[in-house]
Amino acid sequence: MSKIKPFKGVRPVKELVEKIASRPYDVLNSAEARAEAGDNEMSLYHIIKPEIDFAVGTDEHDEKVYQKAAENFEKFQKNGWLVQDEQENYYVYAQTMNGKTQYGLCVAAAVEDYMNGNIKKHELTRRDKEEDRMKHVRVNNANIEPVFFAYPQNADLKAIIDKIITQKPEYDFITNDGFGHHFWVIDDKKTIEKITEIFAEIPSLYIADGHHRSAAAALVGDEKRKQNPQHVGNEEYNYFLAVCFPDNELTIIDYNRVVKDLNGLSDEEFLKKLTENFIVEPKGAEIYRPAELHNFSLYLSGNWYSLTAKTGTYDNTPIGVLDVTVSSNLILDKILGIKDLRSDKRIDFVGGIRGLGELKKRVDSGEMHVALALYPVSMQQIINIADTGNIMPPKTTWFEPKLRSGLVVHKLNALN
Repeated sequence: MSKIKPFKGVRPVKELVEKIASRPYDVLNSAEARAEAGDNEMSLYHIIKPEIDFAVGTDEHDEKVYQKAAENFEKFQKNGWLVQDEQENYYVYAQTMNGKTQYGLCVAAAVEDYMNGNIKKHELTRRDKEEDRMKHVRVNNANIEPVFFAYPQNADLKAIIDKIITQKPEYDFITNDGFGHHFWVIDDKKTIEKITEIFAEIPSLYIADGHHRSAAAALVGDEKRKQNPQHVGNEEYNYFLAVCFPDNELTIIDYNRVVKDLNGLSDEEFLKKLTENFIVEPKGAEIYRPAELHNFSLYLSGNWYSLTAKTGTYDNTPIGVLDVTVSSNLILDKILGIKDLRSDKRIDFVGGIRGLGELKKRVDSGEMHVALALYPVSMQQIINIADTGNIMPPKTTWFEPKLRSGLVVHKLNALN
């Protein structure tokens, strides 16, 4: 059962939300954050990418950089740019992309649920990345950025959200990528109690995006529990900030591959080897997009090809059936000799948000020799893998739109 609670959100005053809100810390580098923040002293990048307040080249993991994050968080509150709600609320955060809107609930999720596996993962995390975010949580004594969860669609929650969104949103703006962001405060006590009760009947929550932030938030909460001799279990540090979306509303887009060479093969030899495990169909110069699971799009020397995996060439296990597994085993490993997607320098990955034209561009430029586009993984496949305790192969899922950071912050000590 999923344990959540409302919380006293720390939020931008209405007229400043567009100045404060930012992209998540991990989707841009220091130079990009510096450019996006510009001369805007209210940008959340001063808290989540505080190296921008130092000379170019300053190590983002330097202790003074973490301390600067805390100073800036304090400054944002002292200046009245971020203000804490007086009572514990839930919040609806909706995002609109390409005419489709998905509605999430901002909640405080239980550290205990993460530690006991009730909040389910589908990716490996790296200890160095966990430690970076743990330092950020510790120094701010807050979850500055939310994590992105999914839950099995629920008619009762949908009915509550449908009613909330008939009201005027607290925040409503469009970012320069064309995505809409809409935010409502749920302050009615009966509605809050009902949401808590419904979640208590939901067996599990699933991390969609933000595995390192989830791990860091939970591990810091667990640290605080162990360090507090008066721990009783209802302290704010027992919870962390999450936005939970129904699984049927989420958009997962393709995550594609580009490879520098054909492992010593000519184009003809490479295509011939592909016919052992795939039905290969030439599609000409027009961009070809994969039509369904186990159908791939290949771009090579100015031409597109459809590759359809032959029956019996893959395992019908939660991992074996994934197209990333099929393509890794039968193309990248078997033919191109790429064994480790994480470390091999001959391969790179391109999020589908850039479009298949980006694959064509990188091959046509001569930087890469061949591109492979995959059909997007489904939310059900992610749930199957998380439920069976498996881990997705690297570079499998790309959720879009990303959560905007800075719409609400969760303090680990709600009293200050």
